[in-house]
Amino acid sequence: MTEQTRSLGCCYYPEHWPRSIWAEDARRMAETGLTWVRIGEFAWSKLEPTLNDLQFDWLDEAIWTLGEAGLKVVLGTPTATPPRWMLDRHPDMLAMDATGHPRKFGSRRHYCFSHEGFAAESDRIVTLLADRYGRNEHVAAWQTDNEYGCHDTTISYSDAARAAFRRWLRARYGGIDALNAAWGNVFWSMEYRDFDEIDLPNLTVTEPNPAHALAFRRFSSDQVVAFNRRQVEIIRARSNAPITHNYMGRITDFDHFAVGRDLDFASWDSYPLGFLEDRAGATPDTQRAFARQGDPDFQAFHHDLYRAVGKGRMWVMEQQPGPVNWAPHNPAPLPGMVRLWSWEAFAHGAECVSYFRWRQAPFAQEQLHAGLLRPDSQAAPGLEEAAQVAREIAQAPAVSAKPSEVAILFDYDADAAWAVQPHGAGLSYFGLVLDLYKAMRGLGLSVDILPATTRDFTGYRLIAAPGLMHMPGDLKSALAHAEAEVLIGPRSGARDGEFSIPVPLPPDFPGLDVTIAHVESLRPDSPAPLDQGGAFAGYCETLDGGAKVVERSATGAPALMREGRVSYLGGWPDPVAGRRIIAGLCARAGLDTVELPEGVRRRDTGAERFWFNHTEHAIRVEGRDLPPLSVTRETP
Repeated sequence: MTEQTRSLGCCYYPEHWPRSIWAEDARRMAETGLTWVRIGEFAWSKLEPTLNDLQFDWLDEAIWTLGEAGLKVVLGTPTATPPRWMLDRHPDMLAMDATGHPRKFGSRRHYCFSHEGFAAESDRIVTLLADRYGRNEHVAAWQTDNEYGCHDTTISYSDAARAAFRRWLRARYGGIDALNAAWGNVFWSMEYRDFDEIDLPNLTVTEPNPAHALAFRRFSSDQVVAFNRRQVEIIRARSNAPITHNYMGRITDFDHFAVGRDLDFASWDSYPLGFLEDRAGATPDTQRAFARQGDPDFQAFHHDLYRAVGKGRMWVMEQQPGPVNWAPHNPAPLPGMVRLWSWEAFAHGAECVSYFRWRQAPFAQEQLHAGLLRPDSQAAPGLEEAAQVAREIAQAPAVSAKPSEVAILFDYDADAAWAVQPHGAGLSYFGLVLDLYKAMRGLGLSVDILPATTRDFTGYRLIAAPGLMHMPGDLKSALAHAEAEVLIGPRSGARDGEFSIPVPLPPDFPGLDVTIAHVESLRPDSPAPLDQGGAFAGYCETLDGGAKVVERSATGAPALMREGRVSYLGGWPDPVAGRRIIAGLCARAGLDTVELPEGVRRRDTGAERFWFNHTEHAIRVEGRDLPPLSVTRETP
């Protein structure tokens, strides 16, 4: 069990405002109770208006001003926003979309991860910043770039990407015959004679070979890891301050665990209302019920995920303090929600919650994105809630994190495999994992999310590993020997490492006599009912074998099979079935559960139990009254 202090921060853009107000801004930040201020991540054009015309004096003053007010600076590298002159030097640095069109200048993230010329420019500006500020007493942390993958910018179909992909393939397969065999290129006469014949998997007549598409996604992920590592190595050579990157919600097209191995802690950008409308996969009923609160589980899932990515350390680098500007609909949060979201993050292990942004910009793309201040510097509604949280954490015990007894595995490579071959409209690995996580949370469970590289499951009593399309043999063995109830399926072990169906047929799990005879995806209006309630929705499998049939479909087909502690689930359960199946496994594991009302969630830490009521109504649960939109903290 480890203890960590709680703190608050904000994101600030001194380059947007007159120098004459910086000191007053810093004074008000400190007065509000903020500790951290992130700056610099979009400022390249102000730091270097033209090549080698370095103008760091304003950043020197901004850092000094914030530091003099007692604030700590998180300095961002500005590589997410290359200035316009950069395109004159490197006209081919832009990423290309799948249709062959450039992702042009005029917003942000307008570069291809595979372009070596831009990567060298990135190295140069990061080196200049680290040389200047690496030992600055006020720069207490670094952030690399900003939101890798946001705006669908991980995958690029540029000439630079094609050349780099061919090099990556040579290194992976060694010879072209090995690649042809691994990909099954005998199908449709797709054999290649040389790596230089291999193109990117876009603009094909019909779908490309899924093995080709998966290899390209793996390559694209590796490019992000390599780009980030270059920045980290430069900073580490010049600074002892910790380094992070701010990930996003439901951005899964690169391996965050691989990026995180090079960093000191993970951070992420939490926008509950925008995510509810844009990417949480919520039903229309949930969107209506929680339009001003956000999905009760989506933020918690990412807190737990990024705590794992950060090897136990996690921040919220950007916390929504009011309406955003980028979702299909952008309502304002209900009073009290900024406080609830902040405490929810702390309950899940956040060391810092940093609000985006200090002052709302009156210009450009985010002028409708609220901050803690209005554009006229008057307080916006979120400011007082942030100040309230600051007063509360000053009196609260330190964060006391402890491992849960319940774990769910999350694997970015599995997400890529599902993206390549979802087998049905709307089906995704992320959605499957999130649904089972919701089922666990609805039973009052605290959940650890683990990478699929985990092999030691000591201390866990329930482990879920759904949808891992490729399961290495040592992972199967580790799960089979875990002293826990283990739930795998659907689609677990469905492909080998090169995306072929393995023989013996899946899941080929040690000690579990279950075989997937065939699979099918279901129309949204045609779920497969289960005999104990609920249904499989979207996807189901026909199961054979000698394992015990624990549950059947309404037609009598096996739906859940078990041997010993290992259970195989042959479909995607709807919320009713998912919660019931997880509850049954908890009973077998000796885990206490409680059926929580919609919108109420519980989270245990080492020293506290938190209850969150995301609804607008008072609710009585387990002998306690939870006010509307409330955080209730209990200590043993």
